[in-house]
Amino acid sequence: MVSLVAVVPQPKTLSLSALPSSRSDFNGTKLAVSSVQYKRKVWQPKGALQISASAKKILIMGGTRFIGIFLSRLLVKEGHQVTLFTRGKAPIAQQLPGESDSDFADFSSKILHLKGDRMDFDFVKSSLAAKGFDVVYDINGREAVEVEPILDALPNLEQYIYCSSAGVYLKTDYLPHYETDAVDPKSRHKGKLETESLLTSRGVNWTSIRPVYIYGPLNYNPVEEWFFHRLKAGRPIPVPNSGMQVTQLGHVKDLATAFIKVLGNEKASKQVFNISGDKYVTFDGLAKACAKAGGFPEPEIVHYNPKEFDFGKKKAFPFRDQHFFASIEKAKSVLGWKPEFDLVEGLTDSYSLDFGRGTFRKAADFSTDDLILGKSLVLQS
Repeated sequence: MVSLVAVVPQPKTLSLSALPSSRSDFNGTKLAVSSVQYKRKVWQPKGALQISASAKKILIMGGTRFIGIFLSRLLVKEGHQVTLFTRGKAPIAQQLPGESDSDFADFSSKILHLKGDRMDFDFVKSSLAAKGFDVVYDINGREAVEVEPILDALPNLEQYIYCSSAGVYLKTDYLPHYETDAVDPKSRHKGKLETESLLTSRGVNWTSIRPVYIYGPLNYNPVEEWFFHRLKAGRPIPVPNSGMQVTQLGHVKDLATAFIKVLGNEKASKQVFNISGDKYVTFDGLAKACAKAGGFPEPEIVHYNPKEFDFGKKKAFPFRDQHFFASIEKAKSVLGWKPEFDLVEGLTDSYSLDFGRGTFRKAADFSTDDLILGKSLVLQS
């Protein structure tokens, strides 16, 4: 027997050859922030969430690492019955930095847990069928085969909301990526593409969210943390090639709000939405933004040619060495969603609620930096 446990019109496409440096927050455009001394504010998404009128019985696949932590809180606050499906390796409810005792107590008294392994397909089918859910948020699904048992178990599912990735797009010289752009069936995210195809073929009411790079407190990917480690240690920041590669980051809390916006929204039915920040930023600009966010001096940036080094299996830089950003105009116009955080403000939120408190996911590893900087010093001498 399975039991649930309560825990107490689009802008024109840009050709890369014509990209002005002002697309970066730190290459010509004004910053909305003049100082990194922000007053801490309680996170409340701007505007009405506009979800379906009736409370839903919602299942989140995952939910205890990063995105789901913020999403589940919004859903519970809106009155939905929320169950997290996890392997039970992490606490189902843990108080977030900056979260009040009363808010945490309220959340932990309402969140439910279904313990299991999503790769145990028989268990998934039997447990989900026994409980029944109106909506599924699939945060950690990577392959279509992981989704089929969920669909089999819930034939009357109202909506399947899937966390895909902007990494599915085919590399191009014409950016930003739009939801209608060509995709790459050979990308490392091909499983997410196949999942989107499965959802279409099964005739379910689905919505797919494609984030670019996600950042924010509790981020388990070394995005901003990679920079913060080097800034705290007073080390130079090694950046591949020119440092003018343009990329895009979106705050996890803005992503959570977007996930709420599609719930019960007819305009989101069988639609894909790119979700990220409003502006793009260069690699060099991101290093400077992280320094501003943490109150560090402007960093020394060392550029290098990755082809001149053998890093083995280690990753010397946390971003793909290319221009990579997507249009979020569809989400803004169709869903009425817009990012709450600009880049420096969002990085400051991440730093003050996480790394600045001495918490991080991965210890600093400067071994690839030392290879790069050692060669740089030899060349300079």
